[in-house]
Amino acid sequence: MYKILVVDDEERIRTLIHKYAEFEQFDVVETSDGMDAINLCRSNTFDIIIMDIMMPEIDGYTACSKIREFCNTPIIMLSARGEEYDRIHGFEVGVDDYVVKPFSVRELMMRVKAIIARKGNNNSEHEVFTKEGLSVDFTGRIVYVDGNEVSMTPKEYELLFYFIRNRGVALTRDRLITEIWGYDYLGDDRTLDTHIKLLRSSLGTYRRFLVTLRGVGYRFEA
Repeated sequence: MYKILVVDDEERIRTLIHKYAEFEQFDVVETSDGMDAINLCRSNTFDIIIMDIMMPEIDGYTACSKIREFCNTPIIMLSARGEEYDRIHGFEVGVDDYVVKPFSVRELMMRVKAIIARKGNNNSEHEVFTKEGLSVDFTGRIVYVDGNEVSMTPKEYELLFYFIRNRGVALTRDRLITEIWGYDYLGDDRTLDTHIKLLRSSLGTYRRFLVTLRGVGYRFEA
């Protein structure tokens, strides 16, 4: 049974997610406080975290950032705001997915299942890719740019790994969304655009390896 941590100061939302998740055979732990969520993650192992942004004392961004200091549990952020800045900030602190309120609980659980499924398929033999000053350790999820370790968001890692494993191949936007977010992803292209921008920024001078194919998608040339 997979274990979910639901963090939201609105009891109605926690109860709604809790009931639906239990129906889907998930074990659910609730809290209304960001600091409590951090402490729970220190003393427990969760398969995924669903967290609201706007909470008293510690907001979701801060809680996510603190949790990322000691664990890589996937996090889905809930927000009443859907502006690009909010999404980018969430991805920068380590959020895996972003759901805008009001939302469909059924859609939310589909995203939960997709993330858990991808997490289970990420076990592979030790593999390292090196090109010029770019070094990517797939197993350790470590990226070096000119000898300096680069911290990336979970989706940046997934995108980069997928690009490298398919280098030289023209990858359509639809294919990238399907492979990275799942075939049942219900978001829009802006999420992909946001992560491509973040990834290029992280790659620094090696952003030139990631080529835009106008009207098609992208190709990793290295």
